[in-house]
Amino acid sequence: MPRRTKLLLGIPLLAAFVLAALLLPIPTPAEMRAWADDAGAVGAAAFLVAYAVCTVAPVPRTVFNLAAGLLLGHVVGVLVATAATVLSGLFGFLLARLLGREFVARQLHRTPVHTVNARLSGGGMLAVASLRLIPIVPFAPLSYCCGVSSIALRPYLVGTALGSVPGTVAVVVLGDALTGGTPPALLVCYAVFAALGAAGLLRVFRTAAPAGGRVADTASRTDGTADESTGGSVGPSAPGSYTRHGR
Repeated sequence: MPRRTKLLLGIPLLAAFVLAALLLPIPTPAEMRAWADDAGAVGAAAFLVAYAVCTVAPVPRTVFNLAAGLLLGHVVGVLVATAATVLSGLFGFLLARLLGREFVARQLHRTPVHTVNARLSGGGMLAVASLRLIPIVPFAPLSYCCGVSSIALRPYLVGTALGSVPGTVAVVVLGDALTGGTPPALLVCYAVFAALGAAGLLRVFRTAAPAGGRVADTASRTDGTADESTGGSVGPSAPGSYTRHGR
């Protein structure tokens, strides 16, 4: 499409959005909370399903966490957002394992793929929780990456829950969907979570060596032990032994 045509189509569309924002009534936070209260448990359940399904795609969870705090309040909002986060992580993990695990298994002979797979599977719950604590690590792509790796489902889900709860609570409690900015306290929480996640990853990298390296070390040690045990019996006897026998 020519650039001039794009401009001719885009300018009226932008003008329509601006007019709609100026003329149409925008509900206040109190009105939105009242609507959610009127919907009751059905509204909370519908929000949970929408959250869990939509964030399987690479959609930022922050919007849903802010909406959870605005519509459902702190307590219910945290519970619903946490449950939806775990479900979303489960769906993304299973989808990636179903569609991409076989392909990745064929690439494990490549050093980068093997190393990432070994770090995730060897680190287990701690590796997942540490990555979830770091705000700049996207939620859905990490779910896909874990799904195609060799990590088991249970430590993945536990790590997802433990690593996602602090950030979820912070956004639900501190977030305000209508301020248009990020509360300073939220930035402090993100910095603390990132530091904790980095510390956890450092521990994983120090303790979880790649499986291939461990196998190679074990094999080399076994070969060395075999050489030591057979070296004296297979080789020729010392000259002194013949002299003793001759005597």
